[in-house]
Amino acid sequence: MANEINTGIRIGNKLSYNTIDSSLATIGKLTPQAIDFEEAVLGALMIDSSAVSIIIDFLDYRMFYKEAHQHIYKAAFDLFSEMQPIDLLSITNKLRKAGQLEVVGGVSYLASLTNSVASSANIEYHARIVMEKYVLRELIGKCNGIIKEAYDESNDVLQLLDKAETELFNIIQNNFKRDSKELNLVVKKALDELTEIRNQGGAFHGVPTGIQAIDEKTGGWQKSDLIILAARPGMGKTSFVLSIARNAAIDHNTAVAFFSLEMSATQLVHRLFAIESGIPAEKISKGKLTDSEWIVLMEKIRTLNNEKLIIDDTPALSVFDLRAKCRRLKHQHDIQLIIVDYLQLMQGDSDGSQKGKGNREQEISYISRSLKALAKDLQVPVIALSQLSREVEKRAGTKRPQLSDLRESGSIEQDADMVLFIYRPEYYQLETFEDNMPSNGLAELMVQKNRHGSTDNIRVRFQSQFTRFCDVEANYQLSSPSAGISNNTEFTINASFNDDEIDTGGFTLVADDDLPY
Repeated sequence: MANEINTGIRIGNKLSYNTIDSSLATIGKLTPQAIDFEEAVLGALMIDSSAVSIIIDFLDYRMFYKEAHQHIYKAAFDLFSEMQPIDLLSITNKLRKAGQLEVVGGVSYLASLTNSVASSANIEYHARIVMEKYVLRELIGKCNGIIKEAYDESNDVLQLLDKAETELFNIIQNNFKRDSKELNLVVKKALDELTEIRNQGGAFHGVPTGIQAIDEKTGGWQKSDLIILAARPGMGKTSFVLSIARNAAIDHNTAVAFFSLEMSATQLVHRLFAIESGIPAEKISKGKLTDSEWIVLMEKIRTLNNEKLIIDDTPALSVFDLRAKCRRLKHQHDIQLIIVDYLQLMQGDSDGSQKGKGNREQEISYISRSLKALAKDLQVPVIALSQLSREVEKRAGTKRPQLSDLRESGSIEQDADMVLFIYRPEYYQLETFEDNMPSNGLAELMVQKNRHGSTDNIRVRFQSQFTRFCDVEANYQLSSPSAGISNNTEFTINASFNDDEIDTGGFTLVADDDLPY
C-alpha cells in the first residue's frame, strides 16, 4: 500500500520485515510494540509446557509484532491443538518441518528465548501486554484508514461514521473476551443475589412492570432475558409496552430505552399524555380539549419530569444500530430495560449487505439471536414485540394464539426466555372468557414460555380510551377532570429544544434525523 513502509528487524542472519503505517513515521512515532514481552512469553512456553493453557484462549499468533515470533507461537499453538508436548525440541522440529526454522533465526535464536525468562509465573501478565500493544496497532490502523476516507469528499458521512463504529466494535469483540468463571465464584454471586431477594421478602427481583398481577407471577423482567410479546394487530401490544415503560420509568425510577419502528415519537407521547391524564387519547391527538382538560393535562405532565424514558423512533433500525445505541445509552443513562416495537420491522444489517443471501426467515432468526445476545451482553431484559400469523384468525372458537403462530421464524420461540401473548376476547365479539367471566375491558396476558417458572394466564384491565393497561381492580379514570383546579391556576411546562434532542420532562425524544448514527 502507498501509505505503508517496511522496517527490518535482524534475527540472526535474517531480516524479519514488519509493516507499519507511514503516518506514524512522518510524525516520529514508533509503532506500539513490546518485543521483550513477546520474547518472555515464547521463552516461558518452551520451559513450561503447561503455560500455554493459561494464554491460549486470548492470545493469538497475529498479536505478535515480529513475524518470527508469530511463526514460533503458531507452532506452539499447533502442538497444543495436536495434544503434543511443547518445549524447545518440539517447537524446533515443528518449525523445521514447516520450512520456517531459518526464517525465525534458527535453533540458536530459539535457545536464546528460553534464557530471556526465569519461569512461566508471569506469562499471563506478559501475554496481556503483548495483546494490548496489538490492540493499539489495530486501533491506529483503523483510525488512519478512517482519516484517509474522511478526506475523500465523495464518501457519505453517515456511512463513514457507521463504518468507524463497526471497526471499533470489532476490535473490542475480537480481542476482549469474557473470562470463564470458576463454579465457586458463580455460586457466591448467585448466593448474593438470592440473599438480596430474600431480604426483600422474596417478592420481587426484576425490572417492575407496575402491574401487580404480572409482577407477582414473574418477579419482574429478569436481567439478560429476551422477552417476546406477540399479538395480532389491534390487541394493544404497543399500549402494553408503553404502559410498562411508563410505570418502570416514572413510578420506579428505572431508565428505559423504547425503540419505536412503527409509531413516531410524537404519537407515543400523545399516548403517554392519555395514560397520565386520564383524558381519552383520541381527544388529545385531535386537540379537542376543554379548558379544564387542558389544565389537567398540563398538571399531569409534571409527573413525567424524571428523564428516565428515552424514545427513539428511527425507522428500519438495523441490529448493528440498535446495539450501538443501546451501548451508548447504557453508558450514559444506565438503562435497565430495552423495548423494541417491533421485531419484524428491523433489518439484519445496516448496509443491506446481507440482502439476497438468505430468506426473510433467516434474517428474522439472525435478529432474534442478536437481541438475545444484546440482552446478555448488557445484562438487561429486552422486550421485543412480534406479529402473529393470520392462522389465529382462521382458528375456530376462542382464537387464542399459540407458539406456532409466531410469524416468520420458529427461532424466535427458541431464542426467547419468555414468550407472552395478548388475548382480548371482546376483539372477536366474545362477551366472556372460557370461565364465563365477562371480558369487557379485560385482556389476558398468556405466558406461553417461561424459562424461569411456570406458564400461566394473567388477566389485566385494558382501558382502550386511555391506551393503558393496569391491574383488573385498578381504575384511574378521572371522575372530574377539573376537580380541585381553578381556571385561574397557572402552570409552567419546561421544555427545551435543540437540533439533537427534545426534552419534554419525563421523556427524551431523540431526533435521529439530525444525528449521524
